[in-house]
Amino acid sequence: MAKIERFEDIESWKLAREAVNLVYDATNGERFGPDFALCNQIRRAAISIMSNIAEGFERNGNKEFLQFLAVAKGSCGEVRSQLYIALDQGYLGKETFGEISETLLTTSRLISGIMKYLRQSEHRGSKFQ
Repeated sequence: MAKIERFEDIESWKLAREAVNLVYDATNGERFGPDFALCNQIRRAAISIMSNIAEGFERNGNKEFLQFLAVAKGSCGEVRSQLYIALDQGYLGKETFGEISETLLTTSRLISGIMKYLRQSEHRGSKFQ
């Protein structure tokens, strides 16, 4: 496994950033216009994914990082759920829905992998050295 020195090195953070950009692209259209609440919430939840990965990493402790990763993973599910609302309301096409959903599913799997690694790791973060 490559050494991660900054949160920007974390693959799940990179993919979460991509998901945020996809969400922003999808919600910029006229179709989302009248539903400001859903547009705002889906954007905030997407932002939460990458923000929690970054914040947890910067805490320098496994327990805190795991907690923030769990929140990020939960936000992946939240955005996916909100995408269904957008699809059902005709705000998104099936192709856009599928692209964002797949990106989020992959992000969630990567987050799960980090969580599993941290739970099994002997290293406890610089806070605990």
